Amino acid sequence: MTTQPAIDDILLMERIAKLDQSALSELYDRYARVLYSLAFKLLESVEEAEEVVLDVFSQVWRTAGRYDAKRGRVDAWLFMLTRSRALDRLRALQRLAKAATASVNIAVVQSPPLCNPEEDLLISERRAYVLAALSKLPQEQKQVLELAYYKGLTHVEIAAQTGKSLGTIKTRIRLGLCKLREALASLQPD
Repeated sequence: MTTQPAIDDILLMERIAKLDQSALSELYDRYARVLYSLAFKLLESVEEAEEVVLDVFSQVWRTAGRYDAKRGRVDAWLFMLTRSRALDRLRALQRLAKAATASVNIAVVQSPPLCNPEEDLLISERRAYVLAALSKLPQEQKQVLELAYYKGLTHVEIAAQTGKSLGTIKTRIRLGLCKLREALASLQPD
């Protein structure tokens, strides 16, 4: 026996197949929140979960005419699409992270030994000053500076990795650089 919501969903799919945008809107209102929850649980990222939900409803719009009610319920199909898209995205993100890690590892260049002991000492002292100054920063600012300057991530990439807004990342970097400059000035001998 088919339940009323399942029949309503089938009717919505038929209307979507006829390019009825209001039917897509109704289907979206009915399922977007729960599909987002599923995607977020798998991806642990607001932006990525939102993208998955948009991808799913974009596919619904494109393929509604091929939906066959005999093969399964609309809600089950939507959950399957969401899970599939989220897992695809998760795999892509994992591949991207592995590639980034490999790139960083390859890019680490061993500096050639210096022939000048004075220059070697100067570099060593500067490194000690920078590390001491970094240790005085709040953890949030230290984290974004390390991601930007040691790992070479862009502001957008840092926002995606940390789950913070782009504005927050830019503010933390700006404040961190100001505090780092002050800390370095206080550590440098006159």
